[in-house]
Amino acid sequence: MSVFKGAGVAIVTPMKENGEVNYESFEKMIEFQIAGGTDAIIVCGTTGESSTLSHEEHLDVIRFCAEKVNHRIPVIAGTGSNSTETAVYLSTEAEKYGVDGLLLVSPYYNKATQNGLYTHFKTIAESVKIPVILYNVPSRTGCNILPETVIRLCRDVENIVGVKEASGNISQIARLAAKAKGSVDIYSGNDDQIVPILSLGGIGVISVLSNVAPKETHEICAKYFAGDVKGSMELQLKAMDLCDALFCEVNPIPVKKALNLMGKEAGTLRLPLTEMEEGSAAKLEKAMKDFGIL
Repeated sequence: MSVFKGAGVAIVTPMKENGEVNYESFEKMIEFQIAGGTDAIIVCGTTGESSTLSHEEHLDVIRFCAEKVNHRIPVIAGTGSNSTETAVYLSTEAEKYGVDGLLLVSPYYNKATQNGLYTHFKTIAESVKIPVILYNVPSRTGCNILPETVIRLCRDVENIVGVKEASGNISQIARLAAKAKGSVDIYSGNDDQIVPILSLGGIGVISVLSNVAPKETHEICAKYFAGDVKGSMELQLKAMDLCDALFCEVNPIPVKKALNLMGKEAGTLRLPLTEMEEGSAAKLEKAMKDFGIL
């Protein structure tokens, strides 16, 4: 019941100068991703600035993405919240738009217990019929979904199928893979750890890098799956400086700057995020030129 295998893009939400969503630009970005071989589009995640979208905007962006993609590749909607009730609402609405799966971030600020996390995710998943991917990013949420909890959810709840692991803790991810014995689809949540996580049995990445380099990110996964581990590793290593630059300030500040440098009209950011510092922007531009996308 895997939602996708390979490189899924955590797509940005382009904005106009007045802060409104730029749907014309968004459609072009969707087509750029599909043309570049992206294996799935993850809409309204962290990179999509979901935390500063109103509920109406959030759902409009999901609906627009699903309509424009029109089942050419899977669309996974970010519908998580620190309020279980809100997450249920966003998830059930997104399901109506024909998305292929949901991405549910761990509750932020509340810092639930492992039992609380279990009940939270189970409640949301049971409100829909489509597959669910959990999203573990403790650096942002202050809450770590332990391997045992991920495995328990995937085994107890039919449509919870995997996890986007962005803890950065390779040892934890290895323990998850060892204990899960294939019962959990593991996606890398960090672009600098794609190959290491694939080597532990992961099936792909939910990627910021793919916004600016969809073909190369797809190839990191495709080469690995085809048995060209060396080729996959070489692409991963080639991308390291660019990955560092894309996270030298909080995501999605750098990736929006990168897209603007490429002429993709990602536009502005919503406060409290602000434009990239001059020194960071110079580092990013150099990394993009060195990588060959500028």
